[in-house]
Amino acid sequence: MALQCMQVDLVGGYYDAGDNVKFGFPMAFTTTMLSWSVIEFGGMMKGELQHAKDAIRWATDYLLKATSHPNTIYVQVGDANSDHACWERPEDMDTPRTVLKIDSQNPGSDVAAETAAALAAASIVFRRSDPSYSKLLLKTSIKVFEFADKFRGPYSNSLKSFVCPFYCSYSGYQDELLWGAAWLHRATKNPKYLNYIKLNGQTLGADESDNTFGWDNKHVGARILLSKAYLVQNVKELHDYKGHADNFICSIIPGASFSSTQYTRGGLLFKMGDSNMQYVTSTSFLLLTYAKYLTFSSQTVSCAGTVVTAKKLRSIAKRQVDYLLGENPMRMSYMVGYGSKYPKRIHHRGSSLPSISSHPARIACHAGFSVLGSTAPNPNVLVGAVVGGPDAQDRFPDLRSDYEQSEPATYINAPLVGALAYLAHSSGQI
Repeated sequence: MALQCMQVDLVGGYYDAGDNVKFGFPMAFTTTMLSWSVIEFGGMMKGELQHAKDAIRWATDYLLKATSHPNTIYVQVGDANSDHACWERPEDMDTPRTVLKIDSQNPGSDVAAETAAALAAASIVFRRSDPSYSKLLLKTSIKVFEFADKFRGPYSNSLKSFVCPFYCSYSGYQDELLWGAAWLHRATKNPKYLNYIKLNGQTLGADESDNTFGWDNKHVGARILLSKAYLVQNVKELHDYKGHADNFICSIIPGASFSSTQYTRGGLLFKMGDSNMQYVTSTSFLLLTYAKYLTFSSQTVSCAGTVVTAKKLRSIAKRQVDYLLGENPMRMSYMVGYGSKYPKRIHHRGSSLPSISSHPARIACHAGFSVLGSTAPNPNVLVGAVVGGPDAQDRFPDLRSDYEQSEPATYINAPLVGALAYLAHSSGQI
């Protein structure tokens, strides 16, 4: 349901990428992955840990506002079609700030369960440093998951004209229900979530062979997350998730006969042409996380008779991150501001247009399009942002208009936070 004017405070949160829209679905996933990064690798983040927690809180403060009304979630602020028809700075924004919501009549189990996952994961992050905030996050997560499970349906049914093709729920909502339950199982230790997973896991796609993990499909993440309960906490009822996780691992081993994953000649995992780097960062994170669980339990992965060790998983993840940071045929770092050569013309309004301090006068909706087509470097360097990355032939044109390759996104960076924390501070444990 779209509403032009709602009496609800929705200040805060994040734009998803290079535009000026707050999309709740990818924002929640970004929050979950930032939280998971801190949960697994926060001990290696050193002076950056507080920054990571601040970034999570900025998102969860917003998600708490978006879930403040019972059986209702405000899932988007801004009209993407109107927004994309302009190239303007956030400070000059004059496009409609349309508010979209899901409720019992217009369900959205996918975005609701992902929001529940984000709040549950974040509750673990703040459990020691801010117990009262942690309890609020968890209490809200439980209510939001109940709403997601009770009123089932994909949010792109009722909101199709607003959320598609931008963040359509292509994979359905079953993966998010399994993912949300997995996070609540981890955050609460309440046996009802274990029972929910045991009863519903198969129908929610626990053993499906979809091996792409990102803002839309969470099956693989849920398998890895639930495998920890078996490998580390010895929850024997979740034994099958070790097998489900292993199937994913076997599918991505480079060069193996049993692998089903494409790699470029330069060695980059390649899932699709549009924002491929999100799958590189999410897969690298899962590899390092699963390697951690395998090491703790002294286990390995068996792929068609071939033994794959935790060390092998870490080396694959390191190769992907090394490629991202510059060890590739282009000698290009795909992290803005890192290395001697990096993307200079990223598809990002705030980065590409002059700042308010250098150009105080308003830049109108259509006036900015002259910048979109310009070959001049962006005046504001968005340090740390990771772009969509090269094509299947390891080529990267560095064109601002090429959103598939040149646009950064929060959900590309979020899993990389954990991966980099491990790789930078693992003291040679690769």
